[in-house]
Amino acid sequence: MKSKKNLLEQLKPLPHFNKDTVYQLGKQLGLKDSTVDTYISRFLKYKEILQLKKGLYVSVDFFEKNRTDISYSFYLANIIRAPSYVSSWAALQYYNLATEAIHSITSVTLKVTRNYQTKAGNFAYQSIKKDLFSDFSLAKGKFDFYIASPSKALFDLLYFRTRQFRGVQPGKIKMLVEELRIDIDEIDKKEQEKFYSMIKKFI
Repeated sequence: MKSKKNLLEQLKPLPHFNKDTVYQLGKQLGLKDSTVDTYISRFLKYKEILQLKKGLYVSVDFFEKNRTDISYSFYLANIIRAPSYVSSWAALQYYNLATEAIHSITSVTLKVTRNYQTKAGNFAYQSIKKDLFSDFSLAKGKFDFYIASPSKALFDLLYFRTRQFRGVQPGKIKMLVEELRIDIDEIDKKEQEKFYSMIKKFI
């Protein structure tokens, strides 16, 4: 049982890990893969690790220490489904442009649309075409994560909400934004111009 405890201790400092990582650490402790599988099942059963998705985990110890850090949640959002970037409501709230309560972190991905409900939070992914998978950057800090610019976060929100701006008149955009209780005048002028130029390609 000492090896089980040692294995868990080696997992605790990791922001996330997959089964291959656990197998490699297990080998260093002289453990067979089948034994490691048993340990993973026990770690999950006794709530010592959390499953983020099949084969991807974080220790409860690490998660509890960082759960209030939004950069960690956004970092996990990038990891759970890659490539992706944080967008829509979650990004707008990050920029202090939205007051809506966020119950899940919405990201944009090149992969198919999917939701993950985990003990570490809810993560929603919306699929977008390759030419629109753009205008995001790496925010560096304790945990690095990819996030849309304010203009792209707002664009993505409306793009999915209106089903790619179907039937939307050019003059209705500002009204749509106001209905979402987002003050577009709070957005930097350059970002506003970028937002409207993105929209022009569709309406």
